[in-house]
Amino acid sequence: MKRVSIKDVAKEAGVSATTVSYVLNRTPSETISSETTQRVLEAARRLNYVPNLNARSLSSRKSNLIGVLIPQTEPGKEFMFSNPFYGELLSSIEYTARQHGYHLLLSGTQEDQDYVSIARNRGVDGIIIVGTYPGRNLEALKAIDAPIVLVDSYVKDETFHTIGIEDRDGARMAAEYLIASGHRDIAFISGSIREHGVNSKRYQGFCEAMAAAGLTVPEEAVYSGTVDYEYGLHAAKEYLRRGRKQTAAFVTADVISMGLIKGLLEENLRIPDDLSIVSFDDVYLAQMSYPSLTTIHQNIPEKGAMAVQLILDAVQSGKKEHTECILPLRLVERDSVKRRE
Repeated sequence: MKRVSIKDVAKEAGVSATTVSYVLNRTPSETISSETTQRVLEAARRLNYVPNLNARSLSSRKSNLIGVLIPQTEPGKEFMFSNPFYGELLSSIEYTARQHGYHLLLSGTQEDQDYVSIARNRGVDGIIIVGTYPGRNLEALKAIDAPIVLVDSYVKDETFHTIGIEDRDGARMAAEYLIASGHRDIAFISGSIREHGVNSKRYQGFCEAMAAAGLTVPEEAVYSGTVDYEYGLHAAKEYLRRGRKQTAAFVTADVISMGLIKGLLEENLRIPDDLSIVSFDDVYLAQMSYPSLTTIHQNIPEKGAMAVQLILDAVQSGKKEHTECILPLRLVERDSVKRRE
């Protein structure tokens, strides 16, 4: 079926192609009457005219596309579909972009995959990268003439805009809450603890709070795996295998906490009676789990909205000044912590 063109609409409306272009692109013009405008719009509607976005992007040098890259930092994991954190973040990014006439190109990438080829091949106006680490991929991206926003990354480079939280402070807050609730033997359960990563920062904050209270963190109290529900199930079995020496746990992601709770319930252990839990993220499922999670709240939708807004501001202004945004954290008390005397 032949694609309806601007010339077809012009012929149907009895006007020039230039006039059609002005009307459909809402170009200000005092010479186009309201009657002509209405005639063009009705002709476009009758012919089911659909704008050619590729042609429009060539003429304007804008694609109205924002690339979102989520590096695969843990091999074999489908982060975008298994962790509700990413669902909430991506929903916010997509909604904010759509409200401003933009669309997303979403890509999960292997850790050694070339970011530059992805960005150049897709012709995006800006790029949002979630949870990346320093390395050659980021260095190569400096050659891209498009604004780049790093979300949840501890890369310090003024080439990139950054949005994040103080993971160290949030972990300290979680540990202090458990200590204030009477717990002394506290486990740390997280994804992989890598240098320059959020779990590393959360481990630092946890250890600082424990040390400030005169408490130690023995090796047997540290559990490190992957950020997913399945690892929570595994950690529950490992907790039993290690002898259940802790009365509480700080878990660095709600999705792990949910697996941990399920795994412990299957072993006839109760939360919080047998193990108290403070988690991190406050995804929407945290209040639906049983028991509901006491957790460190971060504003995930705000992260997504701000990332898009930084792209739009940079595209519109043409300026390249570095912007760093740190969002606040707070502890949300629910039902997963028991006070010990």
